[in-house]
Amino acid sequence: MTKKGKKGPSVTAKAEDRHWHGKRVKARAAKNASRTGSKTLGPRKPGAPRAGSAQSRPERPAAARRPDAPELVHGRNPVLEALREGVPGTTLYYMADSDERTREAIKIAADRGIPLLECGKPELDRLTDRAVHQGLALQVKPYRYAHPDDLLQGTAPLIVALDGVTDARNLGAIVRSAAAFGASGILLPERRSAGVNAGAWKTSAGTLANLPVARCTNLTRQLKAYQDAGCFVAGLDAHGGHSIADIPAADGPFVLVVGSEGKGLSRLVTDHCDLLAHIPMFGHAESLNAGVAAGIALYELARQRHT
Repeated sequence: MTKKGKKGPSVTAKAEDRHWHGKRVKARAAKNASRTGSKTLGPRKPGAPRAGSAQSRPERPAAARRPDAPELVHGRNPVLEALREGVPGTTLYYMADSDERTREAIKIAADRGIPLLECGKPELDRLTDRAVHQGLALQVKPYRYAHPDDLLQGTAPLIVALDGVTDARNLGAIVRSAAAFGASGILLPERRSAGVNAGAWKTSAGTLANLPVARCTNLTRQLKAYQDAGCFVAGLDAHGGHSIADIPAADGPFVLVVGSEGKGLSRLVTDHCDLLAHIPMFGHAESLNAGVAAGIALYELARQRHT
């Protein structure tokens, strides 16, 4: 009787080399996706980061964040300056080992009725996304914008519309001048424009609390609506054909449009203005800062309206 030969050592195939492996991975991923609501992913490549890991999560751009989300001012000097200028805060976060600036910030916040919350460094790191906070952070209340029609109050409103002004400090300076020279309010486009944040509050020196700021989806359309309501629209332009000191209808319902420092007024906005006016300059400067130009123009308009 012939004996059967002894078989050699068997080799078990790896799971990823078997014909059923791909289908099982896809089925398992689909099951997990239906349970968590996440996107179905294929098998992970060697060396690739796992789904949901810090390496695989792209940083969310600032533009994707909610525009009405609370703003957080951090750092001893920025927080103290914001509190001194009356920036409306909702909570002051501070660490126990404070210095003189922190103690002053706590006192101002307490006097204004802003809630105080003592917390540790890990909590402040989380709140500020690991920015340099120096043990102090102020949460700023989201600004509530007015409706553009709200700026038409009174018999002869004076409205300042901004076209492409993206610096919050310029916005705050224009608000301060508008409040000083009797303007009814500020109009901002929703896109490509600075918004009311802590920087604007500080530069405005608290005048944002008494001057409404409205937002519109389309600036040219809103200018047309103001014209239909009886307003005269004048754009501030270095090459305007009229001097700011010689504008007709300045004592009636009036809209002054101020462009950005670099590009000035956009073409569409220029086409929707009743006229363009310039500020006469006798020195060697080619242009003025948007906030400075708006202040000079508003002073001249106020002079004409009250003489």
